[in-house]
Amino acid sequence: MAWSKGKQRYRFEHSASKLNEKLKSFEGSIKEEDARYYLYKFLRNNISFTSEMFLGVKLFPFQAMAIKGMMVSDYSMFVFSRGMSKTFSTAIYVLLECLLNPQANIGVIAGSFRQSKQIFQKMEDILCKPEASLLKECGFKITKGTDQWTLKLGGGRAIALPLANGERLRGFRFNRIVLDEFLTIPEKIFNEVIIPFLGVVDNPIEREEIYNLESKLIDKDEMKEKDRYVWPNNKLIILSSPSFKFEYMYRLYKKYEDLIQGLTIKEGDDDDDFKDDAYRLIMQLSYDCAPPRLYDQNLLKQAKATMSEMQFKREFGAQFIDESDGYFRLSKMAACTIPDGESPAVEIVGNPSDEYLLSFDPNWAGNTNADHFAMHVFKVDRDSQKVCLVHSYAIAGVSLKQHMQYLLYLIQHFNIIGMCGDYNGGVQFINSCNESAIFKNENIEIGVVDVDLEKPENWHSDIMSFKRQYNIKAKKYCILRKPTANWNRNANEMLQAAIDHKRILFASRAIDSHFDEQRKKNIPIDKLRWDMKMLGSSKGALMIDFIDHQKSIVELTKAECANIEVIANPQGSQSFNLPQNLRRQKGPNRARKDSYSALVLGNWFAKVFFDSENATAEKQVESTFVPFAI
Repeated sequence: MAWSKGKQRYRFEHSASKLNEKLKSFEGSIKEEDARYYLYKFLRNNISFTSEMFLGVKLFPFQAMAIKGMMVSDYSMFVFSRGMSKTFSTAIYVLLECLLNPQANIGVIAGSFRQSKQIFQKMEDILCKPEASLLKECGFKITKGTDQWTLKLGGGRAIALPLANGERLRGFRFNRIVLDEFLTIPEKIFNEVIIPFLGVVDNPIEREEIYNLESKLIDKDEMKEKDRYVWPNNKLIILSSPSFKFEYMYRLYKKYEDLIQGLTIKEGDDDDDFKDDAYRLIMQLSYDCAPPRLYDQNLLKQAKATMSEMQFKREFGAQFIDESDGYFRLSKMAACTIPDGESPAVEIVGNPSDEYLLSFDPNWAGNTNADHFAMHVFKVDRDSQKVCLVHSYAIAGVSLKQHMQYLLYLIQHFNIIGMCGDYNGGVQFINSCNESAIFKNENIEIGVVDVDLEKPENWHSDIMSFKRQYNIKAKKYCILRKPTANWNRNANEMLQAAIDHKRILFASRAIDSHFDEQRKKNIPIDKLRWDMKMLGSSKGALMIDFIDHQKSIVELTKAECANIEVIANPQGSQSFNLPQNLRRQKGPNRARKDSYSALVLGNWFAKVFFDSENATAEKQVESTFVPFAI
């Protein structure tokens, strides 16, 4: 562990030891207003004591340090290892800030509304314990609305809001903002919505009056310029696990680091948000900074044994890392991802005038530890011959009926014009759908196109066969692909090339007007299962989570692709799979590759579809290299 003060100027004195020594020096009685003032300073600077006294929570030293850092810094960034009680520490901070600062107006925002609510649930757990009886005497109330959770404690207030509704966020005024899971927060929202919050100060009229009064006293030599009252700044608190170095969070981290060390921003840098005298703090803690009692040592051993070295460094070492040289590179997939706020964005209902392809990799084992049943929906752009992943499904542990229900929902709410699935399990799944009451009641039957599409020399004739059999009105538009070694290699090479040349895109997060538009859609939300944790929630809460979830699964798909490695066997063929250490993982949160497999199928099928649209009866001769002599 290393500690660096940097070259920042302290705006306030926050030394608990100095304050405590001063308090011990007091003799006799002091005025009530002075007693209140010094009690406030004592409680604010002795976080461990305050937490135990009011909350009944004993803190580890690093937790107390983090919470005090949140209180004293203007801009703070906490890069923590997995399992370092980030949510718990944040909950403690919010409670203490509301308790000690009657002017506190805290916005709690995360990449998903669910994550924001987790901080509130942690606060509620603390408040409901008998050890927090002293805090409860201050009076508290937690209100849980569909799209807003509010805590009122003492004179302070904290509000959790969905991130996606930028316009709604703009309607609030916070003097403290907590950004949890910063990696999942769009750069656009951060720069255009979050940062402007920090420029709006409390009591501007009072500040102006006091400034003018101080100026008059300075003019009369009755006050020094250096003795002006220093108003507290608004606060921004960023919490996250580390990212890759090509991502935005790392650039922000380096800016914070440079400013802490007193390095000037290069001339011409137009980032005015960082040209100030604000006090900044970075706290970066790996697993080995934690007390031994905090971590399950068996968990750490398992993580070291099953994770790649790079993954362990990022997840537990809290290190920003360079990208690996994997077959599918995250930086290239990031370049194929639509920036948040631009179209196409993720969708829960497709535009009736747009066309979509669907791919699926089936598995219906009723076990949360099993492989995912994965489905992808791609928006088709005929002009550019590109597709964009706009909707995803990946879940284990639900019934076959639930998978069929979800497929029916996709068919009824997206204009599906083609479908492709893995032959292994796909035959049984399509037959089960067609024979089910769920599909029969809707008079829907999916037809399978019988076509090989294996040998390159027969590609044109097979494409023409697909074109003759394809019937959109009768929904005879499904290919069930047998995953041979040859096909597997070609299909993965196709996906790699599509990513390199941006022929496959990944949708942006639904924010602002697009979020509002999708939220108003009428879908059978109470019949769908995409996450077992949402069971029992209101329809409004389910819709918000469902929209947030779509971006999460798109990101999961890219992460699964990044894990894939290529292994050549002695026979000369290649296999595409998770590394051996990841395949050894167990449990519901283990590494999987089912969304990756569905992406490979979807990209391959997109080529089939576009080739069939462009194909003519006369075989097209592809251009080839012609040798020449010099």
